[in-house]
Amino acid sequence: MRQIDAAQTAALLPWRPLADAVMRAAIERDEGRLQAPVRSSFALSGDDRLLLMPASDQHYASVKLVTVNHGNPALGRERVQGEVLLMDRATGERLAMFDGVTVTARRTAAVSLAAALALKVPAGERLLIVGAGAQALAHGLAFDAVLAPAWIGVAARSRVSADGLVAALAAQGVTAHPVDDIGAEIGRCGLIVTATTSRSAVIPDALRPGARVFAVGAFTPAMCELPAALVRRAALVVDDLDGAKEEAGDLIQAGVDWSKVRGLAQAAELAGAGDAPVVFKSVGSAAWDLAAARFAWDRLSAC
Repeated sequence: MRQIDAAQTAALLPWRPLADAVMRAAIERDEGRLQAPVRSSFALSGDDRLLLMPASDQHYASVKLVTVNHGNPALGRERVQGEVLLMDRATGERLAMFDGVTVTARRTAAVSLAAALALKVPAGERLLIVGAGAQALAHGLAFDAVLAPAWIGVAARSRVSADGLVAALAAQGVTAHPVDDIGAEIGRCGLIVTATTSRSAVIPDALRPGARVFAVGAFTPAMCELPAALVRRAALVVDDLDGAKEEAGDLIQAGVDWSKVRGLAQAAELAGAGDAPVVFKSVGSAAWDLAAARFAWDRLSAC
């Protein structure tokens, strides 16, 4: 079995091909050729969690193990740790172990990117990122690499956090600007990414016509990044319909009609939404871990 560290894992998962791999997995899942049950989550102590996410297709099986230990930063350790194990489905042979944190960051941003491409988001839009963590960074890198935003703004809980993400993006060659007033900027942006763990809306319902929102942070029924009024009037796409019904607080709290919510494989149906807002809500799925792992393995095997 090959052990793949974080840097190698990232290098094996370039943004545009990974987005294409994710969309293929979404189609396979809709057709019944890929299985990925809703993840299992176990309480360890307090808010600490252990997450288990299995998936399989015709050739491979995968499982991601993730631990979230909130006391780790004070001990000089990472809060989130994990790995993705890829196996041969027919024999159970362990093929590779990938860095789970890196897979999660890159596949989540690639899922949003896949949705953006299906929605035919044009290059050169202005991008506003709300949040300053790992997903905010990954989305900034992914969207910059493929959609070439004309301008990138970063808003966060504090100016220090926003400046930190701006610096992290700059270190990888991406220019961004701190934003102190979301309300003053949101009406100018065609792309908005929210990547927070907020329990209340982090953006106002003041989008410009045709704006596309990618909400990736809130992942429990109690969390919410978007105003209910925006969710109710927007066309809605989710990465995982079953998972969203259990975890997408933005949609659950807004009381959406789930019969009108599309899955990722149907996102292209909204490419002609015009001036209507479109919200893409991501809660995560083991299907995307499998898509990333098998794509990375194919690249490794070709070397």
